[in-house]
Amino acid sequence: MADLLVEVLRAGREHGPRPALTDARGRTLTHAELSARVLSTAQRLRAKGFTPGTRMLFSVRPGPDAIVLALGTVAAGGTVVFVDPGVGPTLFARRTELAAAGWAAAESVLYAASVPGPLRALARRRGVLLPNYAALPVRHIRSGPWLPGVPLGAVSTKSLAKPVADAPVPEPDPDQDAVIVFTSGTTSAPKAVVHTRGSLAAALDALATRCALGPDTRVHTDQMMLGLPALVAGAHWSMPPHGFAPAADPRALAAGLDDATHTFLVPTDLAAVLDSGVPLPGTLRQVLLGSAPVLPPLLKRARRALPDVEFLAVYGMTEILPVAIATAEEKIAHGGDLLGRPLPGVRARLADDGELLVSGPNMCRGYLGEPPMTEHATGDLARLDGDRIVLTGRKKDMILRGGTNVYPGLHEPVIADLPGVAAAVLVGVPDEIGDERIVLALVPAPDAGPGLADRVRAALPGIVDASALPDEITVLPELPVAGRTRKVDRSALRARLAR
Repeated sequence: MADLLVEVLRAGREHGPRPALTDARGRTLTHAELSARVLSTAQRLRAKGFTPGTRMLFSVRPGPDAIVLALGTVAAGGTVVFVDPGVGPTLFARRTELAAAGWAAAESVLYAASVPGPLRALARRRGVLLPNYAALPVRHIRSGPWLPGVPLGAVSTKSLAKPVADAPVPEPDPDQDAVIVFTSGTTSAPKAVVHTRGSLAAALDALATRCALGPDTRVHTDQMMLGLPALVAGAHWSMPPHGFAPAADPRALAAGLDDATHTFLVPTDLAAVLDSGVPLPGTLRQVLLGSAPVLPPLLKRARRALPDVEFLAVYGMTEILPVAIATAEEKIAHGGDLLGRPLPGVRARLADDGELLVSGPNMCRGYLGEPPMTEHATGDLARLDGDRIVLTGRKKDMILRGGTNVYPGLHEPVIADLPGVAAAVLVGVPDEIGDERIVLALVPAPDAGPGLADRVRAALPGIVDASALPDEITVLPELPVAGRTRKVDRSALRARLAR
């Protein structure tokens, strides 16, 4: 069985002098330097009492320091627990309690902003209430210069990564817990996904079957899903500034992609780039799209604007990534929300209610504190078109009208493909008798012209089931979105339409 850490260190030996990792300031580590820092970090952690099986809370922004420390922690036999300190003190406390970590690594500025003082006051004025990181009963690691509020004795990432002569290379251990990522769950019962060195390696290998990476490629992204496979393939991984939003600054995105061959975008970012008219560099070969539905109308625009680029729509989730990948051509030809064929090793089947169930070597061990997982229920409704998966909706997005279940994802792609429509979302709004009326929210394309709602209403009977015909159609300048991936916020849209 493959092992993520072994594969990264192998790439360090095979591609030693080649550039491996470049940060937003242009500082670069070669593959050999990256491997040496990982092994040195592991050795120094062990020397400071870090033992196999220890968990490390991790709040270091994406960058070379973060990658070196994360891989070094795994090489020392530990597990990296990604935690977001901005979720609020109560949820943060519940998550750290569940994680039962012995160490914590954070930005120096995070330590300084989480203790009483001017930085904490500034954060509170901006609506951010940070937990007191320094008060955690753990050993501390800081990334960045020492600042007031950083615990005395906190180890710096730079000192950990200083060269160690003859640092031992860890043995393969694909069953070792490597990463814990918090996903859903209430404040009282948070959920955390546990991945092993083996499941992560299988995920990277699955992605590599469709994503052409090698020593002659450069990926520009802050997504580990694409960056780590690049390192394993001997490619060059460059990172944008932390928190960079392509939709807010398409010109900066284009500048960062200069000479890049691969990148990852969420659909809203790609749409913003296309709307801006800013040209992307001709070196691009593949653009991976994911974290939200990738529908044919957007892909048609992308193919017209960038005919020499291959667009890959990636479907997966934290529990198992990736599950399937479809090209723009495949999705456009199909017309619906085609996910593609399950990737090698991934198994997919449908439950009695149509929910998609998946499993494979890239699936997580399970949720922290719960029995091992044998199959993951995705929460997505799907159908099988031969050996291809077609998404029909989300179970929780289902609309109930007059005793009929209406799944928006089954109809939204074909509505969005109508002339003049840039986006289409169906939501159920409760009425006075407890039923739901269906409201169709449309975002017009730039060339839509007047009367869009009337034209769409006239076309609907020929393309959607009678049970899904909306009671009301409204045209909005934009749809509310939420989170880092900027998915459509259906709850916010429903509340807005109810008013």
